Amino acid sequence: MSPYATPIVLLLFSNIFMTFAWYGHLKFTASPLWIAVFASWGIALFEYWLAVPANRIGHEVYSAAQLKTIQEVITLMVFAVFSVVWLKEPLGWNHLVGFGLIAAGATFIFQTR
Repeated sequence: MSPYATPIVLLLFSNIFMTFAWYGHLKFTASPLWIAVFASWGIALFEYWLAVPANRIGHEVYSAAQLKTIQEVITLMVFAVFSVVWLKEPLGWNHLVGFGLIAAGATFIFQTR
């Protein structure tokens, strides 16, 4: 896989893990908080095994700011799907506009001088 695509794929999967680590426990509010914290740490371990290589490989072809921007846009996309599918929380027009504005702003990071 190319050094341009590899970090994007790894960041996609790392964000899926991290979204479950941060928000997955919201469906299990009857469980004690300490269990949610330890479960989240366990899930986040897998996220790190993907995110760290994604950034190391990606930094060969992207700047750190570009990598962070890619990660944030992926995070929003993953969270939008997660929110609707896992948490059963609908996204309104205001969410879509806000996410769209963030994605539009991200395009400036990739503009060359």
